[in-house]
Formats: sequence, structure tokens, C-alpha cells
Amino acid sequence: MELLTIGAFARATHLTPKALRLYDQLGLLPPAAVDPESGYRLYDPEQLPLARLVAQLRRLGMPLAEIGTVCGLEPVAAAEAITAYWQQVTADTAARARLAGLLVEHLSGRGTTVSQANSTLSVRYAAGCDTGIVRDSNEDAAYAGERLLAVADGMRGPGGAAASTAAIDALKALELADVPAADLLSMLAGAVADVDRTVRALATDDYQPVTTLTALLRSGSRVALVHVGDTRAYLLRGGELSLLTQDHTWVQTQVDQGRLGRDEAAVHPERALLVRALGGGRQVEADLALRTVLPGDRYLLCSDGLSAVVGRAELGSVLSAATDPEVAVRDLIDLARAAGAPDNIACVVAELVAG
Repeated sequence: MELLTIGAFARATHLTPKALRLYDQLGLLPPAAVDPESGYRLYDPEQLPLARLVAQLRRLGMPLAEIGTVCGLEPVAAAEAITAYWQQVTADTAARARLAGLLVEHLSGRGTTVSQANSTLSVRYAAGCDTGIVRDSNEDAAYAGERLLAVADGMRGPGGAAASTAAIDALKALELADVPAADLLSMLAGAVADVDRTVRALATDDYQPVTTLTALLRSGSRVALVHVGDTRAYLLRGGELSLLTQDHTWVQTQVDQGRLGRDEAAVHPERALLVRALGGGRQVEADLALRTVLPGDRYLLCSDGLSAVVGRAELGSVLSAATDPEVAVRDLIDLARAAGAPDNIACVVAELVAG
């Protein structure tokens, strides 16, 4: 089959000759031959599918080094790698969008009136942990204070309890700091990076403990949320219970990609397999969000020892009916135990009160 000149190959692949020369230098897309007299690069038509894939991946914004890896994979593995890359891009974009919105709001002065109007808000809170009926040890941890609410679920095994406790202890310093509302997200993001390093430092030669973490940090009428793993945060407002977090689990990614239905995911044997956690894998990627609180809001933070066995409707009913957070925590743990409590249970309930 006749070879194509670099110009013809560029037109066929929608790549520029300059880009093709760069890809040749990097070993990503070398020509099939080089004319010994003119030095012109010549390409085999069979290289067109690979070149078109490279062009499409570049339009996605994928770095060249990562493109080289993807192009060396079998089609199914390449598809999974592209999916993982795009999920990372989506998460990073969402995080930057939230931070951009915060900056715009702060610099433009929007939201000042709401913050000042609710500056006298106080909070009633309670926290509780229970080993459950099946487990013989507790790896969950919970904390509730005037400004900080947090739950963590250490992976079962050596160091799990130490990991969850260390994660929450590392955040407690934020409660003592006078953090302006505009700095909540950046402070919380920095603290979580410190938490990740703290948990990693617990590793031994035989075991690397990991933990999930969901926490809220309040300043006036603003609250920052940080979330890693499958612990959860809910908000009861106006009688409606909303889930504020998304589980970082393998089954949730399958649901998001349309490969599993929610009912299938709920009973899948790998439903507890985490794709994000503090202390494990690559550098921690946390979900961050900033919200405005209102008088009467009730927040629930819990481990999957509660959310996996008690439905959202029952959670909402308990939060609505309880006379105070301590009653709610006790009733929620009782519900989990009545459902068999196969895992540890940790929960925090807080109510915003106009003072």
C-alpha cells in the first residue's frame, strides 16, 4: 500500500504537520518511513486509526504522556482509562467552578446581607457511635461541636480505628480558629490534605490504614462541607431530607455510568468498595462545597453503618420527629440496630437555632 506524505496524513487525521513531528519526537506516532534524500516523513494508511485516536484524546485535553499509555492498551482497558481520566477532569472542573463561584460572591459582596442577618445563629448538636450487632470492634469515629461536625469510618483491620480517630482529631484545630466565611473552603481543603498525610503516617510494613471522612465547618451562616468516601451528609430543611454527598464507591461509579441500576447497586457484593479514601491510593481528592444555613436546618452526618440499613424516608422521619439532636442520635442508632446493624454506626445530628 502506498505511503502517505506528512501533509496528506495530516489532512486525513486533522492533525497538523507540526503536531505530527512532535509526536514523532516523543515516540508517540513515529512515521512508517523517512525519505533518505529529502527527510520527509511518510505514514502508512494503517496508522490512521491510531492517529485519529491521538487527535481525539488531545481534543479532550489529555496529556501526551497519558495518551501514550492509553494507546498501548487493549480497547476495553483503554476505554476504562479514558473514563477514569474524564471523571477526574469533571471532578477538577466542578471543584474549580465552586471556588470560582465563591470568589465571585466574596469579591462582589453578594451574600453579605444573609450572613449578617443570621450572624446570631447557634447550634445544638449530638454525636454517637455504636459497635453494632455483628462487629466486635469499632472503627468509626464521630465528633460534634459548635462549629465542627465530623464522622469518619476507618477500614476494618489493623489501624482502622486509629485512622478514623486521627482524621477527626486533625480537624479539631479548625474549630478553635477564627475562620472568616470566605476562607472556609480553602482552610478545610488544606486541613484535609494534612489529614491525609497524618493517616498515611500510620502505615506499617504490613498494612496501610485508610478512612473516609465527611465534615462540616461553620462560620456564621455559612458552612463548608468536605467529603471523601462513603460516609454521608444529609440536610433536613422544610420537612424535606436531601443527600448532600455522593458516595465514592465502585458501585456508585457504575451507577453513574449506567452500568448498574440503583437497586442492583444496593445489594451488590462490592457495594462497600471505595474508590476514594484518606490514606490510600493517590493524593486525596475531596469534594468541597459551601452552603448557607438557615434557622431550623437539621444536619445528619453518618457512616454507612446507618445509611446502608436505614432508608432515607426513615432517616427523615426520625430527624423531623426528634425533640433534640440527642434524641435523634439515639433513635437513629436504635433503628440501625433493629435492622441488624452488621457494621459500626456513627452519626452526628446538629440543629441551627436563631439566637
